[in-house]
Amino acid sequence: MTEESNVTPEPYHGPDDRRFALWRAADRILSGPRPVTLHERLAELGADARACVDPAERPDFYGDGVVAALEHQVADLLGKRAAAYFPTGTMAQQVALRCWARQRRCPVVAGHPLSHLETHERRAYRRLTGLDAVFPTTAPRLPSAAELRALDEPYGVLLVELPLRAAGFVLPDWSELVELTAEARAAGAAVHLDGARLWEAAAHYGRPPREPAALGDSVYVSFYKALGALSGAALAGPAELIAEARAWRHRYGGQLYQQWPAALSARAALVRELPRLPGYLAHARVVAEGLRAATAGLPGARVHPDPPHTHQFQLWLPYPPGLLTEAGLAHCRRTGDGLFGTWWPGPVPGLAMTELSVLAPALGWTAEQVADSVLAFLGEVERLAGPPATDRARVPA
Repeated sequence: MTEESNVTPEPYHGPDDRRFALWRAADRILSGPRPVTLHERLAELGADARACVDPAERPDFYGDGVVAALEHQVADLLGKRAAAYFPTGTMAQQVALRCWARQRRCPVVAGHPLSHLETHERRAYRRLTGLDAVFPTTAPRLPSAAELRALDEPYGVLLVELPLRAAGFVLPDWSELVELTAEARAAGAAVHLDGARLWEAAAHYGRPPREPAALGDSVYVSFYKALGALSGAALAGPAELIAEARAWRHRYGGQLYQQWPAALSARAALVRELPRLPGYLAHARVVAEGLRAATAGLPGARVHPDPPHTHQFQLWLPYPPGLLTEAGLAHCRRTGDGLFGTWWPGPVPGLAMTELSVLAPALGWTAEQVADSVLAFLGEVERLAGPPATDRARVPA
């Protein structure tokens, strides 16, 4: 063994590690929750247990007990006959599409190229199930009823992502959504809602979750996104579909021995966070006002959509993603303000994009405070970027 092999390597502290430490100590956070440690998360779970279950309640075994109670709770919230808990939304989506394809005797899904199915599930519906897809539109929005009607081949299920995250968490008008789902049913297809953020969509429409859910024959919902639970998802729909989905959940490896921590967390989050979502949406528009004021005059900068449709939305800025990430860390270190999370290459060359999520920590910000902090952040960007190339040419060696 060489001397070098006995040396313990230094842990890598990338942007996420540094952000975790800085955001925990931050005075103010604009986007996302304040990070917590494992011990703090366990303490939260203990509080959830005390709030949701009797002290004598036992852990679940293969989905009974607290998991079954969560399934009943979700089915009732969504106005569906039954619901099944899944460890991941990706698994719930694959099972739902597989079941509908069998029932409708058609392996084609009408979807969108920016949907979660295409961008974050590694096209599992193709690789695992042998399904295919058609796209009524490639525009960064959900298709219209007319575009769906214009398809020149049959499809067995229409998948509608509410909201369409990759396009900016965008939602259609309520009447457009009603017409779209009615058109699919008129064509003999089932309607499946990718409702990972259905709770937020309901807040946008000013309707209880069961009303948008009623537009789908089945709907998947997430517990860890806006609600902030540990993990997990549920698929809700007709009793026959959910019975078949449970069989496929087992085949896909989703019949876990115990899932009570995630189920407890989800039950508590539904009670705690669901009523807060309309307030988060209202304050997202305040945050957007401050961002708009701070970035006015920057080429290509924009809040998207403007105004936001949900408490989550995008910000585009004309700088490299890596520079914006480092500037955000430096800005938090200097001022105590944690502003943005990850930056990615934007939808237009020369622009970077980040997603904002306006949650409880952001509620104390005014539009003016947002503008002031973001202007200071942009000053940090310019400081790290250094002088423009034309100026650097004049700087003596």
